[in-house]
Amino acid sequence: MPWLALLLAGLLAGWTATAGAQEEGEAPDPQIERGRQVFIAASCEGCHTLPDEGVFLAGGRALASPFGTFYSPNITPHPQSGLGNWSEEDFARALRQGRSPEGKAYYPAFPYTSYSGMSDEDVADLWAYLQSVEPADAARQEHELRFPFGLRLLLEPWRWLYFEEGRFTADPSLDPQQARGAYLVEVLGHCGECHTPRNRLGGLDQARRLAGTPSGPDGRRVSNITPHADGIGDWSKGDIAYLLETGFTPDFDYVGGSMVEVVELSTSQLPAEDREAIAAYLKTLPPIASE
Repeated sequence: MPWLALLLAGLLAGWTATAGAQEEGEAPDPQIERGRQVFIAASCEGCHTLPDEGVFLAGGRALASPFGTFYSPNITPHPQSGLGNWSEEDFARALRQGRSPEGKAYYPAFPYTSYSGMSDEDVADLWAYLQSVEPADAARQEHELRFPFGLRLLLEPWRWLYFEEGRFTADPSLDPQQARGAYLVEVLGHCGECHTPRNRLGGLDQARRLAGTPSGPDGRRVSNITPHADGIGDWSKGDIAYLLETGFTPDFDYVGGSMVEVVELSTSQLPAEDREAIAAYLKTLPPIASE
C-alpha cells in the first residue's frame, strides 16, 4: 500500500525534525548554569586567563608581589595540564583547605583563605561548570619567588598563623539581603584579599579589614571600601551598586587597576539583587580610616 509507506515516511520526517529542534534548543544544564554564576561571582576568569585573547582559563597570568611573581594554573579539564584527572573531592579540598590532590599546601596567592567558606552547593556547581569548558593544553608555569619564599615548608607555619578552615556563617544581626552580601564579599568575591592590608609575612591585617592598602596586587593602591570618610562613607547603596555595574564612581571617575577587570568580568554580570546585597553589606561595616 503506497499510501501507508508515504504516511510512515511523513511521520518519520516530522519526528526527526522535531527531535532535531528539541536538541538544538535544549536548555542548559541547571547545575552548570548555577556554576557559571558562581564562577562569575568568584571572578575566576580574571586570574586564570591571560589578557588580550589568552586561552580561556588556561592560566599563566602573572601576579607580582613583594615575595616574587606567582603564575595562575590551568583550570580547564585537560587531563595532563589542567584538572582533567582531579576528582570533585580534590577540587573541594583545593578550594577549602588550600591543598593539592597530593596534599601539598598552596600559596595564598590562590585565595583559599576566602574560598574555604564556600557552601557545598556552590563548590559542586562550580566544579560542574569547569568540567564543561573547553580543555586547553597549557603547561603550568612555575612561580618565580625570592628566597626563602619558594620553600613550601614555610607555608605550614604560615597557615597555622593566618588560615582557619571553615564554612561561612553570616552574623545573625544581618538581614537576609545583608547576609547574602556578606557571603559575596567575604567568600566568593574574596574582596578582602585585595582591599585589606597585609603584614610582612603576607598575612591579612584583620584589624584593618577592607580599609584599603597602598600596596595591593602588582604594587598598586587599593581603595578603602568601609563606610569611613576615606572610603565610601558618603556613598549611598545605589552609588555602590552603580559602580559595581558600570565602574563609575559618584563623582564620575572610573575604577582603575585590577578593579577594571573585576567590574567587566564579574560584578557587572551579577544579578542586580546581588550588587544591591553587596552594597547593603558594605554599609554595615565599621568605618576604618585608610593608611
